[in-house]
Amino acid sequence: MTTSGPGFAMPDFLASIGHAVRPGGQRPLVVHDGELEEIPPGAVPNPTSLRIAGKLPTTTFELFRQVIPAGESSDMQRHHHETVHFVLSGDGHSEIEDETVSWTTGSFVYTPPWTWHRHYNDSASRPVEFLTIENSRLLGLFGLGRRQSAGLASMAEARAGHREDQ
Repeated sequence: MTTSGPGFAMPDFLASIGHAVRPGGQRPLVVHDGELEEIPPGAVPNPTSLRIAGKLPTTTFELFRQVIPAGESSDMQRHHHETVHFVLSGDGHSEIEDETVSWTTGSFVYTPPWTWHRHYNDSASRPVEFLTIENSRLLGLFGLGRRQSAGLASMAEARAGHREDQ
């Protein structure tokens, strides 16, 4: 089946997403914390660590455990997918376009598609840990996945350096 381009047909794509999950040895129904796959340091343009539950048989969404060290932040980024961060532990705030929102353990933080955003750990001594859920796999199936990072830039620097027409 073609997942994008000239041979792509929406009915075929939708028909290929079954109602039943077909796990196997490579795609189990349970992945334990110790089995999460770490994204190598340096592959992420910020000081956070990301571990992915990539062996789960999810078709349309991706799951990560993300840790932001004390006093640090994620990079300023935007992407085509939606993201929800569930705060497992810690306190902080996020810049999401022109809004700044505070959050704490137990909060859900929503990031809309293609909005500049950055998450900050407000503690000087404890890390923040998120369960991150994003629909990036779905967009990838359509060939629509896009992500931009401005590194540790400010919102204004990100907007100036990454205009819509670029």
